[in-house]
Amino acid sequence: MIVEQLELTNFRNYASATITFTAGTTALLGANGQGKTNLAEALTFLATLDSFRGVPVDTLIRNGEDTAIMRAQIRHDDGREILIEAELSRTGRNRIQVNRQRLVRTRDLLGVLRTTVFSPDDLVLVKGGPGERRRFLDDALVATATRFDAVRREVDRIVRQRNTFLKQIGYRPNPGQLSAEHALTLDVWDEKLATAGGELGDARAQLVAQLQPMVNLAYEQLANRPTPTDVSYEPEWRRIGLAHALQQARAEDLRRSLTTVGPHRDELDLSINGLPARTQASQGEQRTLALALRLATHRLVTESVGSPPVLVLDDVLSELDPDRATALLANMPAGQVIITSASGLPDAARPERILHISHGTVSAGTP
Repeated sequence: MIVEQLELTNFRNYASATITFTAGTTALLGANGQGKTNLAEALTFLATLDSFRGVPVDTLIRNGEDTAIMRAQIRHDDGREILIEAELSRTGRNRIQVNRQRLVRTRDLLGVLRTTVFSPDDLVLVKGGPGERRRFLDDALVATATRFDAVRREVDRIVRQRNTFLKQIGYRPNPGQLSAEHALTLDVWDEKLATAGGELGDARAQLVAQLQPMVNLAYEQLANRPTPTDVSYEPEWRRIGLAHALQQARAEDLRRSLTTVGPHRDELDLSINGLPARTQASQGEQRTLALALRLATHRLVTESVGSPPVLVLDDVLSELDPDRATALLANMPAGQVIITSASGLPDAARPERILHISHGTVSAGTP
């Protein structure tokens, strides 16, 4: 799929802008704070209705305005043309349309446009807490098959409601002190979580098995040397089954009024040369591993859906040493690429189209 054009009205620092992209590589150049990342954010928001910066939707609306509008014209490999429109509101409901038809459920947008974003914040995939890596896994699952969005939402819903029920029960030092009614209700929530959580855990495990060799290859390509890396997903509850694990943890759950086992507590273990990447790797190694995770996921999604997502490199090249920047560009997969940079581009970038960004305005440059 190719993004042909992006239109913005009152989005971030853009009062009004129309940006035309090439099917190859488009470079967005300009000083810091001019709006390059805002363009990347608008484009990727239309794929997921979520900002890769992790900010609330109302922050995307230009200061002093009540609404923001985004439109993207997409052309698929089979020749289909699709118009995605989003109207964001500070006070009312947001409105999303595809080909002028309003979407009843936002999840129906998933898969219409796919993007892969590389950003300096990706370092959190390695250095951050387990929640960052769980989100990475589940986002990758949804990118490969949109049905997994419903699965992860169901797990989140069940965990929230089970936790609410545990708080309603209050502290019980012994599960035997539960009333028959409370015990039966908790059994029902356990069964629901075991079913939905087991499905999500199985999907994560299969995804990691597919990603492992791809991450290892991507890391070697980026580092320009063989380097053993490992991506491992082996929660204890999958070994004994989630239903049994919940029974074992019931006393602790009652004591803490919290669901202490399940996919919402899982960890994705990352290692380089047999050592934990989060605590033992250098920052250069951590950044290379984060890039390898993104690159491997992009390749896996391409294989799974038969078409490469739009690849967005948001100010990543400036964070890399020249060798790694050149290696990343040399191993870029086929498809549309959008690069933002405040410090120019390496010779290896060779964009077909250059756009200069200054104070929320866009002007064409010479490749």
